[in-house]
Amino acid sequence: MADFTSTLSQAVAAYRGQGGARPTAQTVVNALLQAEKVAKQERLSYPFESLLGKWQLCFATGTKKARKRGGIILGKGLYVPKFVAVQISFSSQQDSSKGEIGNQVQLGPVLLQLTGPAKYLGKKNLLAFDFNYLLLSLFGRTVYNQPIGAAKGQTEDFYEQPIAKLPFFAFFVVTEGFIAARGRGGGLALWLREQ
Repeated sequence: MADFTSTLSQAVAAYRGQGGARPTAQTVVNALLQAEKVAKQERLSYPFESLLGKWQLCFATGTKKARKRGGIILGKGLYVPKFVAVQISFSSQQDSSKGEIGNQVQLGPVLLQLTGPAKYLGKKNLLAFDFNYLLLSLFGRTVYNQPIGAAKGQTEDFYEQPIAKLPFFAFFVVTEGFIAARGRGGGLALWLREQ
């Protein structure tokens, strides 16, 4: 088992409360970068079906814009606090490369949920998406439940758009228990499968 796999497995197990100490944020960032490098070198490819289901965000990095060169600098990274439940979900349509994405954040009695279409490019492990529906509830009661954005109800146009114009995740680790990806903005994220 590669070094990065054991580090990421340890981070996920510790986050779940299954024992062991959490690796430091820098150790997890290094493991994610190593995993990404190996996935590129070995041209690893994952089927969309392996992403289907619900995943809880447990670790993420932000990014900072470099002042002099205009590039992106990876943030330090942090474990998502347990009192904030951040979840992503993927489901498929009959066409195995098309599906739906859901992203929700729950903080106490407040639930914010975004959903929309997704398309997967298997050779590149890229999942492009667009959020076009928003649900907001407070204490289990729906406060807002409407289409959002310029594409209100125009899901079909989404599938015709080039990836360059869409937000996406580039997945570089996909296992039964956890997944990791780099977002279009350059940040890294590690999710664990919901049990």
